[in-house]
Amino acid sequence: MFKKNDVCILEIDDIGTNGEGIGKVDGYTLFIKDALPGDRVEAKIMKANKNFGYARVQKILTSSPDRVEPVCPVASKCGGCQLQHLSYEKQLEFKENKVKNNLERIGKAKDFVMHPIMGMDNPYHYRNKAQYPVRMGNDGNIHMGFYAGRTHSVIETEKCYIDTEGNDEILKLIKENMIANNVSCYDEEKHKGLVRHILIRKGFATSEIMVCIVINGKTYPAAESLVTALTKIPGMTSVCLNVNREKGNVILGKEIINLYGKGYITDTIGDVKFQISPLAFYQVNPAQTVKLYETALKYAGLTGKETVWDLYCGIGTISLFLAKSALHVKGVEIISEAIENARNNAKLNHIDNAEFYVGKAEEVLPKYYDEQRAAGNNATADVIVVDPPRKGCDIKLRETMVKMSPERIVYVSCDSATLARDVEYFTANGYKLVEVQTVDMFGMGVHIETIVALHRTDL
Repeated sequence: MFKKNDVCILEIDDIGTNGEGIGKVDGYTLFIKDALPGDRVEAKIMKANKNFGYARVQKILTSSPDRVEPVCPVASKCGGCQLQHLSYEKQLEFKENKVKNNLERIGKAKDFVMHPIMGMDNPYHYRNKAQYPVRMGNDGNIHMGFYAGRTHSVIETEKCYIDTEGNDEILKLIKENMIANNVSCYDEEKHKGLVRHILIRKGFATSEIMVCIVINGKTYPAAESLVTALTKIPGMTSVCLNVNREKGNVILGKEIINLYGKGYITDTIGDVKFQISPLAFYQVNPAQTVKLYETALKYAGLTGKETVWDLYCGIGTISLFLAKSALHVKGVEIISEAIENARNNAKLNHIDNAEFYVGKAEEVLPKYYDEQRAAGNNATADVIVVDPPRKGCDIKLRETMVKMSPERIVYVSCDSATLARDVEYFTANGYKLVEVQTVDMFGMGVHIETIVALHRTDL
């Protein structure tokens, strides 16, 4: 029986869903961070269960042919990237296989078309949004960066290679302002201190920048000097505070205090322009988002006669793409500020055939269906597009979607396991999985965006 701190030498022959290498010693399975298939490693067991354990690489004895040198000096410590040590070609292969395996194993799907993954032209500096925790380090200095994997210890990151270039300059100015004005960092354990996170957004098409300081309070004592410093940066369009006085690990609170600008930035996806506020969901990789939404539009198969529901619509990004080719689009989103953005974005793009509802999709859609049926009205939909959070679709929502009997369901997912679970439900209730397209939105990380087309089988 293996135990914690045992050191083993083993071959790595597989890769787990979180990017960890998998190997066996005398039939005992180890999941090893930073190991790759093809590696021969010396590893130290960090946690030992009865049938499997978790380990860390002590020494690479033989390197995998797919191993590359990470460009980031803190890649192995930081929790932001899990795959910088794996060649990008193999990252794409890993992600594509993960989706296919989940659809076949969990979703029990078969006879579907799996299109080749859409990779990035450049898998670095692609993110238009970053959230940096701010903490006081053991060295007595302010640390801004990212959490180490599976911890809330902040790894100081002077430059992140997947975030947009220039964020390091912004962080430097904020840190200098905090030091000069004796502004405190947040302490999670004591729930004291002021600055919790720094949120930075950038419009890649417009070069507009937003900085949002998340605070455990109502005011920032050096707000005027902070705004003066930040607005010297070209493109600085919005500076604001976000009030989060709650305990726990939720990053953003609900209250926004505007310090400079209109409280939003603008950006474009394809030929559609969007206003983006601090709380709004907006895809982090604009170049790949165009590919994703073009695929959604293709899978929707719109002719101009369809009524479309877009569930979890955010600021209306997919909705407005669809509205140009549909008769009518109805979007649903729980965040009221995002719906306000969506309505403004419709006006901004002169789109008048899209309407938006505030609320949980699993409550709004069933309520709409029941009310329409009670009134003797048709409560069907031609196409339903759904882009849920990682937990996937609520059972009540899935049931209502099936009752509404759309000809096509277009499902956009950031978690292929819950996607597969939901696909199994839909295929057991009158739908067939027809096409699958993976789009790499998160280079150097383990996550993958997937879009699938489900068609009603009685057509």
